[in-house]
Amino acid sequence: MTQHFASLTAIKVAHTLVWAFFAGCILAIPVASWRGAHGVAAWLAGIVFLEVLVLVLNGWRCPLTSVAARYTDDRRDNFDIYLPLWLARHNKIVFGGLYFAGIAFALTAWVRAST
Repeated sequence: MTQHFASLTAIKVAHTLVWAFFAGCILAIPVASWRGAHGVAAWLAGIVFLEVLVLVLNGWRCPLTSVAARYTDDRRDNFDIYLPLWLARHNKIVFGGLYFAGIAFALTAWVRAST
C-alpha cells in the first residue's frame, strides 16, 4: 500500500509540473506577442499544439492519467494531479479557451506590427 501511495504521489507531482509548464506556455503566448516577441509566441503556441496532439491521440486524456489509474480506484477529476477539483474538471475548457484567445491576440498583434 505504501508503494502505491508513493507511486501515485510521484505521478501527481510530475503531472502537476507538466500541467504548470503547459499552462505557463499558454499564458505566455499573448505576453510574448504584446512585447513584440512574435517568434517566441509562435514557438510557445507550437509547443502547446504538440501537447494537444498527444491528448488527441490519447482520447483527450493525459497519458499520465492512465498510469496513475494503476495505483488507485479513485476517479475524481483530480485523482491524478494536484489541482482543485473544479479546475481539473474544466481544465480543457479554461485553458483551451485561453490558448485560442492567446493565439488570436498574437496573430492580431503580429499583423498589426507587420503593417
